[in-house]
Amino acid sequence: MALAWSKAPAMKRYITIFTLAMISLFAWQVARACTGIRLTAKDGAVVVARTLEFGADLQSKVLVYPAGTLVTGSLPNSASGISFTTKYGIVGANAFGLPMVVDGLNDQGLYVGEFFFPGSAGYTDVTPENASRAMAGYQYSMWILGNFASVAEVKAAYEKVVLAPTVVPQLGMAPPVHFRITDKTGATVVVEPIGGRLVIYDDPLGVLTNSPAFDWHITNLSNYVGLSPNNRESMTIQGVTLNSFGQGSGFYGIPGDFTPPSRFVRAVAYEAAAVQPATASDAVQQVFHILNNFDIPVGAVRDEVQGKTIDEWTLWTSAEDLTNLQFYFRTFNDQSLRSVDVRKALASAGSTVKYLPMETDQPTPITSVSL
Repeated sequence: MALAWSKAPAMKRYITIFTLAMISLFAWQVARACTGIRLTAKDGAVVVARTLEFGADLQSKVLVYPAGTLVTGSLPNSASGISFTTKYGIVGANAFGLPMVVDGLNDQGLYVGEFFFPGSAGYTDVTPENASRAMAGYQYSMWILGNFASVAEVKAAYEKVVLAPTVVPQLGMAPPVHFRITDKTGATVVVEPIGGRLVIYDDPLGVLTNSPAFDWHITNLSNYVGLSPNNRESMTIQGVTLNSFGQGSGFYGIPGDFTPPSRFVRAVAYEAAAVQPATASDAVQQVFHILNNFDIPVGAVRDEVQGKTIDEWTLWTSAEDLTNLQFYFRTFNDQSLRSVDVRKALASAGSTVKYLPMETDQPTPITSVSL
């Protein structure tokens, strides 16, 4: 039986879809806050972690993408670009139900994270000459994770593809992103689409936030060479002894706002000051503690866009144990730590792409310890 829509419900449905699309578009215009760090445990385990902030729900799920799966590049005007079959299985968080990875790892212990890069990302126009090696900017993570096992392999091939300004339908725009790539040895690079070409940087610190370009952030660190986790010593001026007020004076002057440059400085400082964890499990706990300092509650960051108030908040925080192939995450509603074993998830999926839930309608469980 065919279903008939009356004019009124149809108009209401259209307005609802249009409103959601506009909210997502506004959110992309103001979203700027993602922070990534890396720790190496004494047992050699490498753990990377990041926060994901946005001004609307990305409806993220855990994507389980088996090896041997075909990927086709999405180009503007619904055209198709490069096609490749994944050599390695992939597990990570996606967005809007799409077969894409915002943050994840493959079964070889290679990690890729996409970070918002507004005002700086410059994708390549698609031409008949480059279309066969072109893909959407947001598909680059899939290409990296599906084809390479190490940062050394990525360095040898990172610019063999073209990143196109393909619009995500749910957003109404091509999301501007840059990429942090780490392997199980801890080697890390950052790849940025700038001026129509891909630029790669070594990232010995393992930290990434957002705009401006990565090399600017490294230069900016020189403004903070005096920061230290050690409390400052007292000093005497013309017979007057001055002492600091309480603990934490070594980090006096560290920028505390949520802008990308300030978060980059804080991330480097907290990562460098962290006591080296003994094991991978300890490192996982440590990175989530560090990233608590970057968690954005609803209302702390907001903007007015075309008369609408857009609040940005931390949707989820994730961590990847690249040595033991574990994907960890917690979400805004449920702060309890959950994990996905990469090997087990891929084995369970077989040859089928699977999606596992991340966010829940239930808040963080509260356990009563009353007598």
